[in-house]
Amino acid sequence: MPQRDLTVESIVDRIRASGGRVTPAKRTLIDVLFSSDQHLTAEDITAHVQSTSPETSPSTIYRNLEELEQLGIVVHAHLGRAAAVYHLAGPVHGHLICSNCGTTIEVPSPYFESFTTAVWNDFHFMVDRHHLAISGLCAACFER
Repeated sequence: MPQRDLTVESIVDRIRASGGRVTPAKRTLIDVLFSSDQHLTAEDITAHVQSTSPETSPSTIYRNLEELEQLGIVVHAHLGRAAAVYHLAGPVHGHLICSNCGTTIEVPSPYFESFTTAVWNDFHFMVDRHHLAISGLCAACFER
């Protein structure tokens, strides 16, 4: 998940250094991402932000997420057929998603080294490991 050296204040500093403004809605969004140990959809984030700032519109959340992603602070991933999820940037990882129960397992990048190298060598295609999601069955669902 988040980089260990990443703090709310370091993010605020990075936004300001890029010429961006740190609005109350943006700070609340950052707080939501820091307080979550899960990947959140934009709708999840909007609900959390609106619980303390009801006047914040979903379009503001989407704009802020886009800005934070352009700055390398936030990463989004597509996990199966569900909506994109967002989390603070950190170590690159892929995802294993149970197509039965929806369990998501984060897999460190080194597990995908040989796969991404083979895909490049055979297909001249560079895999974006932040967006890598593999469907299958978790152990509990497989044993049923």
